[in-house]
Amino acid sequence: MTAGWQRVVVFGVCGGVLSCGGLARPAAAAEDPPTISQASAGPRPGEAIGIDLLNYERKPGVDLVAESPVFAAPIRMDDPAGDTDGEGVKAPIPASAKPGSYPLTARARGKVVARDTIDVQPPKRPSIEVDGDGARRPGTTVDLFFDDLYPGETGKTFTVHSTAFTSPVRLAHDKDSWNNARTFNAFDVPLPHTLRDGTYAVWVTDADGERKAATRLNVRSARPGDDDYLGKATSPAFFRKEGHLFNARVEGFTIAAGRTVYVRWQDANPDPGEEGRMTATSPAFQAPARLKSDLVKGHEGDDPIFWGPARVKPGLKPGSYPVTVVSHRGRVKKTGYLTVTQGTARDDGEDGLPTALGVGAGTGAFALVAAVAVLLVRRRRRPSLS
Repeated sequence: MTAGWQRVVVFGVCGGVLSCGGLARPAAAAEDPPTISQASAGPRPGEAIGIDLLNYERKPGVDLVAESPVFAAPIRMDDPAGDTDGEGVKAPIPASAKPGSYPLTARARGKVVARDTIDVQPPKRPSIEVDGDGARRPGTTVDLFFDDLYPGETGKTFTVHSTAFTSPVRLAHDKDSWNNARTFNAFDVPLPHTLRDGTYAVWVTDADGERKAATRLNVRSARPGDDDYLGKATSPAFFRKEGHLFNARVEGFTIAAGRTVYVRWQDANPDPGEEGRMTATSPAFQAPARLKSDLVKGHEGDDPIFWGPARVKPGLKPGSYPVTVVSHRGRVKKTGYLTVTQGTARDDGEDGLPTALGVGAGTGAFALVAAVAVLLVRRRRRPSLS
């Protein structure tokens, strides 16, 4: 959860396992006085704090309570029902509390063992926040947090609206928040990859459609200087057999009309969400090739890899045909060229080289070996001159 939704502040003398200035300290000496710690310090009316007593040896059968004029009743510091899972015991601040400083004491057997102060802040109007700072990228997701802790607010159903979202977003009550009973949220709300750069209004309505709070969302595509700007995309490469990504070649690839060719695309920084919408198009293909992300091969090849099959049109006129991949919402366009021939499967080698070249090379090698063998035989049959 973002800062401001649950702040943890520790007051009092640093000691025990606590640290000051970020440096570890040795265990507190026996003479260190007991101190009170507060989690979610600086509460608003209706919020709660967590309180604990440090540097104090608790004894069985001895009641330990925290008292303050701001509490509705003393707080038992050993009450299991008030446990906050690491933040001490829950101490509610009444919604009727007035802003100001209130003394806080911890008592054992009626004797004061530690003192502190609770600083109650003024109420804050309901607010909606979008997680994180700065601009969001199209194609990413965002989290929404609605703080409705304000005197008189009692609604239970809230919806967030924005033209940046594909549809209104229903908020869920955050039942895990121990210090603020009026928080509502939604997670992983998608921003369409087609979303234009700009600032979008975001507002919350209750069950009656009344607007309760509003904020603004800044959306911006990556630009020069950003770590994720455009990435380093390479031109489309081609290979013959499924999964043989590293046999792919950018230039000089040949395929017979009517056969299947595989297209590979690599990009160091794909736009968020591109994994499901990458395609390669060509006038030589019967249909665009859908390029799917290959996480395993992408890891082996360092940069993310996308690949997929395309059927070359049967009866296509021989020649060189462009194959184009467009990414980053149209900001990157790369074209490679595929050579199409007439013929059958025998006309294409495994790596897209014409088989005739391989046959010619093999025939030449065979002829050379045969010529050498004939020469050796003739030399052996030549009569001796001795």
